[in-house]
Amino acid sequence: MPGFGARGNDVRKLGLIGGLSWTSTALYYEAINKEVARRMGGLHSAPLAIESLDLAPIVAAQDAGDWNGAGDMLTAAAGRLAASGAEGIVLCSNMAHKYSDGIERSTGLQLIHIGHVTADRLAEDGVKRAGLLGTRQTMTDDFYRAWIESRDIEVATPEPAMMDEIDRIIFEELVLGKVSRISQRTLKTAITNLAQTRNQAVILACTELVMLVDPLANVLPVYDTTALHAHAAVDWIMG
Repeated sequence: MPGFGARGNDVRKLGLIGGLSWTSTALYYEAINKEVARRMGGLHSAPLAIESLDLAPIVAAQDAGDWNGAGDMLTAAAGRLAASGAEGIVLCSNMAHKYSDGIERSTGLQLIHIGHVTADRLAEDGVKRAGLLGTRQTMTDDFYRAWIESRDIEVATPEPAMMDEIDRIIFEELVLGKVSRISQRTLKTAITNLAQTRNQAVILACTELVMLVDPLANVLPVYDTTALHAHAAVDWIMG
């Protein structure tokens, strides 16, 4: 197969905003490069620029209700990626897509949107009702549900106590790279409960949750947004 240079403008440099957390950023980096290598063969890998942010001040701003401050940190990172020659942006986090519109407006770059990618796949598969698992903010805020519901798909979430426990697992374990059997069982219980309330599928709307959940071994079809997003990123890179 031809190399990147031989493909001319068909292959584009992609900017990743990561560190949200570093564990999921590593999943993106591996998945994107493996898919590029699979498609192109040989020694090929993806043309990427990465802004790996410090998660702590971003979460602190969000916890304090300073959503504009948190968004400004991501927007500044997107500007640095644009200056590096990136032609498109991927946010390596579901929750960070709360700021996606502002990032696109400020940089003029195309943002490959995890919500749109996920909603499109659910619609293609004929899903009409899906359970949503992620951070508390993602599960409760309209910014995520709206993308799914725009495709006439009903969204369900766990009971409040389960929401709190999933949020705790994400921020106290997964973003630190910790995986426990107890947390794996908690997620399995959450998925089983969603299966009992007429849901046809489950959306892993936190990029770290795949560390606990095997998408191929559950009572419902599981949509791993990290994998879907990374695959869409490669489609974009290769034109």
